[in-house]
Amino acid sequence: MADYKAPLRDMRFVLNEVFEVAKLWAQLPALAETVDVETVEAILEEAGKVTARSIAPLSRGADEEGCHWDNTEVTTPEGFPQAYQTYAEGGWVGVGGDPEFGGMGMPKAVSAQVEEMVNSASLAFGLYPMLTAGACLSINAHASEELKATYLPNMYAGVWAGSMCLTEPHAGTDLGIIRTKAEPRADGSYAISGTKIFITGGEHDLTENIIHLVLAKLPDAPAGPKGISLFLVPKFMVNADGSLGERNPVTCGSIEHKMGIQASATCVMNFDQAIGYLVGEPNKGLAAMFTMMNYERLGVGIQGLATGERSYQNAIEYARDRLQSRSPTGPQAKDKVADPIIVHPDVRRMLLTMKAANEGGRAFSTYVAMQLDTAKFSEDPDTRKRAESLVALLTPVAKAFLTDLGLETTVHGQQIFGGHGYIREWGQEQLVRDVRITQIYEGTNGIQALDLVGRKIVGSGGAFYKLFADEIRHFTATADEQWGEFTRPLNAALDNLDELTAWVLDRSASNPNEIGAASVEYLQVFGYTAYAYMWALMAKAALGKEQEDDFYASKLGTARFYFARLLPRIHSLSASVKAGSESLFLLQAEQF
Repeated sequence: MADYKAPLRDMRFVLNEVFEVAKLWAQLPALAETVDVETVEAILEEAGKVTARSIAPLSRGADEEGCHWDNTEVTTPEGFPQAYQTYAEGGWVGVGGDPEFGGMGMPKAVSAQVEEMVNSASLAFGLYPMLTAGACLSINAHASEELKATYLPNMYAGVWAGSMCLTEPHAGTDLGIIRTKAEPRADGSYAISGTKIFITGGEHDLTENIIHLVLAKLPDAPAGPKGISLFLVPKFMVNADGSLGERNPVTCGSIEHKMGIQASATCVMNFDQAIGYLVGEPNKGLAAMFTMMNYERLGVGIQGLATGERSYQNAIEYARDRLQSRSPTGPQAKDKVADPIIVHPDVRRMLLTMKAANEGGRAFSTYVAMQLDTAKFSEDPDTRKRAESLVALLTPVAKAFLTDLGLETTVHGQQIFGGHGYIREWGQEQLVRDVRITQIYEGTNGIQALDLVGRKIVGSGGAFYKLFADEIRHFTATADEQWGEFTRPLNAALDNLDELTAWVLDRSASNPNEIGAASVEYLQVFGYTAYAYMWALMAKAALGKEQEDDFYASKLGTARFYFARLLPRIHSLSASVKAGSESLFLLQAEQF
């Protein structure tokens, strides 16, 4: 496997040249005083070093070793505790955390780049700080001041970790039917009892304490999702002076044996009258948990991008070195027995597909992160509302589309290696196994598609969609003629998406099956169109500079490939949407 190198040049390009994030930060008083381009540059440089040097070298060995469970205790692979300590000491767990409690206070547009780096280095490793950062978001937004002061500083510092405990053996996406109970105690705390499954980082040896956020139901809770409350349940109790006290009756019953992310402890967690503290209001736990959900779902999308980036770095190094056959146009490396496989059209097709997906995904995830920053920090109600609507619309696309392309990209990387791609020691098959989970957790991609079409498109009557479409129309309407090779196909793609959106809105009014039948392909069309917007923006930033720097020439060449070879996928996908739901219901259940 090639040594990982953080794509800092492309990150700087997206942040500074495509989106000019400094202009956004200047409009947000909460960020204007704490964030500047020089600080961000230093953060990215250091993050690139720690992920490449301390974490990436552990990835393959950690996959081979995996986590170990012994009588409720979990041990992570060799090197993980030391690497986590190094990562935590650098402040990286709290890079986006509230400065009041020791976080760096960086905007999501910056922390998103750090997330990509750590997940490229090792997706399994990156899950531990990701879950901690997500738990901190909910605690900071909804917990009492006492809970925040008690738990956030050590969590941001990486001394304590966090986990999300949602899923139960009988309840996956349908959290309204969870059975975990929370019984009030005389001192104002609660006794939490129940079993949770698929809990990432529920138990491990990386930190001295683990803070679980647990969904449970109070005795008098109404049925369904409106009866769910959120509780903070520490592994070890915390004394008044901040020191650790006795062990809470929270135990790991086992760890899952998985397809990938072997170095991530995926736990069955048992709560046996464990002491917990209410976070937020009673019966409003889902709302409190959803504070972190948009961040986490974007984070999972970034995992797809990150794994694709690692696969691409491996594949491009291999394609330049591996000698196999001659170019169709004649020998290129005449001094060698064969040409490097990068000369072959099909290898170039796969490499360019990977490059276009990765760079498009980096731009799109940064764009969504900027909307999160605007929604969080803007002091203008209208600006904040618009950003919140865009976040609602684009989050399911970011989660599902980036991870779908992440799988395609890692498979391409594996394919470029040929037989070696199927062999464990080369590392490409691990990336395929690792990235596969990203399409499943934090709400499967089918659920994301239902959310996009059912709630965000149909549910808003198309209003959320119109905000995004109008922004693209404004961009193309004000574009210089020299951008025409990119804006004309972008306009055509948007016309198609407009028509498709209207079709879904119309058909779903008379047949509720149309939403589910259309959702996955509709999300894909939306994703390819959104990436076309990103590629047009990147081409605009690169045009005129291609003679002075190969980076810009490469960017323009990749943009042209995207519009020529990937964007046309929208036509077959759109045809599938318009085929309607009828063919899905031609068979009776027993006929399958």
